[in-house]
Amino acid sequence: MSEAKGCARGRKCESDRSAGPPATSRQPSVNRTSTRRQPSGSPVCLPFPHESRFPEDRPRRPGAHRPGRRPADLDPRPARREDPRGRRERGDGSGGPAAASRTDLERRITDYTARFGADTGYLPPGHADREAVAHAVGLLLDGRRAQAAARLAALDFDLRTVTDSATGRRYAEIADRTDTGPAPRGWGRVYLDLSAPVRWSVQVPHPVADARTEQLGVGVLRGTPGGALVIAGAHRDAGTGDAADVAHRRDTVFAAVCAELAGRGLPGLQIHGFADDSAPDYDVIASTGRATHESRAAARALATALRTRDFTVCRAWARSCPLEGHTNEQGRTAAARDSTFLHVEFANAIRTDHRAAARAVAAMNEVTARWEGGSGPAPLHR
Repeated sequence: MSEAKGCARGRKCESDRSAGPPATSRQPSVNRTSTRRQPSGSPVCLPFPHESRFPEDRPRRPGAHRPGRRPADLDPRPARREDPRGRRERGDGSGGPAAASRTDLERRITDYTARFGADTGYLPPGHADREAVAHAVGLLLDGRRAQAAARLAALDFDLRTVTDSATGRRYAEIADRTDTGPAPRGWGRVYLDLSAPVRWSVQVPHPVADARTEQLGVGVLRGTPGGALVIAGAHRDAGTGDAADVAHRRDTVFAAVCAELAGRGLPGLQIHGFADDSAPDYDVIASTGRATHESRAAARALATALRTRDFTVCRAWARSCPLEGHTNEQGRTAAARDSTFLHVEFANAIRTDHRAAARAVAAMNEVTARWEGGSGPAPLHR
């Protein structure tokens, strides 16, 4: 990652939307004619304890409107339906035997980030909000999905289950509801693999600004089971000052979620991009931030995998390299928690060439495959 912000100060980030295939925003269709009502006498499920401190978790009478929810007849998401065994099934994946929507995960995320720009807004989260989102991620990792969904709903987040059409694997998607509104907060998204125990993460702090790093992140998530993808919710130059530069700040939802994962011992791989003329002699710059012993071993394995695929790699632990990521906050947090962290910068020419990008993903998957084979948390409840 660049030690300075913006192309004018180090020429690291490129807001080069033309580098990748054009993304189109999809607007959900709205059904204004049908309204589902809960049948009379149906049991009301309360997936959270009565003593919860969150107002949104308190029991409600059947049919009561929950603040922050859209009315059912204006909600483009699948309606709840009654399971024959008496349990509610939600199309959004937030409880019961969830019906996962099938989607191309790369296209879904590309459409999401297509709206990002330096002139878009960003609302810095308060301490309680960012910690609450991170806590909800922890609840989900612990298999307490219903409680995680309730916490997230109170924060205006959705918890859905999506099935990637390319791999057939199912993921829990944590998404900010304000993303599709007129004033998005820019707090980002998290994807957790439901097909295997989550044992590693791939992090994308500068989507769009570092062109096509989000597509690399999706490729890594798809390539190895048991992954978590954490993606920032705004362009790094959005908002005031460097408020949205999540790689250099600790007061963001992105940082809080990454800290939750690092605190659980999950190794992290963070993907960045640099302008070709910032380091013209290299295709990739690999570093460990503030390294732990485990980070150094993983970095060597990654460098070897990249070099065998004909990339020229600057290894920051062996020589002085630009963009080494020493000021990266997620790297500092991982080191403080004795967790493995890799910081990888790819040249624009690599990120925007489909064949080169595929080779880069394959190299990174050699490392994540090692992480996936280790011990980790129990599988998420599916």
